[in-house]
Amino acid sequence: MGRLGLTEILVIVGIVILLFGGKKIPELMKGLGSGIKEFKNAAKDDQTAPTPPVKKEEEETK
Repeated sequence: MGRLGLTEILVIVGIVILLFGGKKIPELMKGLGSGIKEFKNAAKDDQTAPTPPVKKEEEETK
């Protein structure tokens, strides 16, 4: 499977416009952008490691 050329991309864009119409495309892109933003935020939250809980013995010595 090769790379997509300009002609293939234009055909795909034309089919999408025919299927959804010009008015629905901005709504679809807004939803897609929101989904990507939420995914990035969730991935960033998962990367931060939670702090380990403090043991009771360590609290008593303080």
